[in-house]
Amino acid sequence: MTYSKALNIILNKQSLGIKPGLERILSLLDTMDNPQDKIKIIHIAGTNGKGTVAATIANALKNEGYKTGLFSSPWIDDYREQITINNEYISKKDFADYTEKYCDNDCTEFELLTAIMYKYFADKKVDYAVIECGMGGLGDSTNTEKKNISVITSVSIDHTAFLGNTLEEIARQKSGIIRNDCPCVLYPNPKCEEVFLSKASNLIKVSEQGSFEKNNLATVNAVLDILGAPSVNETVKLPARQEMIGNIMLDGAHNVDGAKALASVLNNKKVTAVIGMMRDKDIDGYLSIIAPFCDRIITVAPNNPRAISAEELKNISKKYCKKVSSAYSATDAINRAKEYNNFHLVCGSFYLAREVRNLLLETL
Repeated sequence: MTYSKALNIILNKQSLGIKPGLERILSLLDTMDNPQDKIKIIHIAGTNGKGTVAATIANALKNEGYKTGLFSSPWIDDYREQITINNEYISKKDFADYTEKYCDNDCTEFELLTAIMYKYFADKKVDYAVIECGMGGLGDSTNTEKKNISVITSVSIDHTAFLGNTLEEIARQKSGIIRNDCPCVLYPNPKCEEVFLSKASNLIKVSEQGSFEKNNLATVNAVLDILGAPSVNETVKLPARQEMIGNIMLDGAHNVDGAKALASVLNNKKVTAVIGMMRDKDIDGYLSIIAPFCDRIITVAPNNPRAISAEELKNISKKYCKKVSSAYSATDAINRAKEYNNFHLVCGSFYLAREVRNLLLETL
């Protein structure tokens, strides 16, 4: 099987949608002889920051000489970037071979990808696997191992259709990755801390450091301390997380806490912003935080069936910004935004970031 065919097979499973629950993946992993129980796992859940925390832990362990697997999502440039060992993507051949062998089932896209990741990491005999939850924790496809070091990053309201409408309900879902008698590192989450205190028998609480970035770093170093690895001085910078491309910031964060983190670095600038979002996000909450930094907003619908239309997003944005227009495509939005000297921001969705990142890089 070619890589192109394998990728199409997995992507076609997107039509199955999101199906919380572990029955399908546990059945598939059982046919693989349960590779998730043959590797040491650092399992990371949370609403914001889990990708940064996961990548920084993995990079630190790699630098200490450990063969380290990293599973993270969403992808931005290459689908294979979700499965890496020591920063190297799974090869196209390996991806195709695992897909061909294990694709004949009713697993969703993310379930099949997760199972392939566990089998690949076990076959390659990684020293550690740093695993980022896709969504939630309790019913997430990654939540299959018997032992781990669990990590909970910043928790806020998101994915309410699947995880619940309150912070406590969402925290209970995140706490599903915690294992008895295994350490759990908790980012400062004072509003839902009790949920984790009631679940974890070995909880390491990170003290408030004053900012999202500093809290993420402190969370990373608490995990490294458990592993006996040296602390690090900064977090890894990831694509589409407050990423500067020329004079343009690209940020895929899509919820209120992500908006607050973005707002903290905009420093009262008045920017032209290209914004696209998913319909199931707290759009009003996000815009109420970001729009005050915008001189004008150009709305666009990311290429995803869950996206809110550019016209609908424009109408909502008008409540928070006087100069709002819509674009018919990401390319159109970027080209129009370039007409303004203060063009600085593309934000609201990782799907939008995926579409425009190469467009922005090509203009440097």
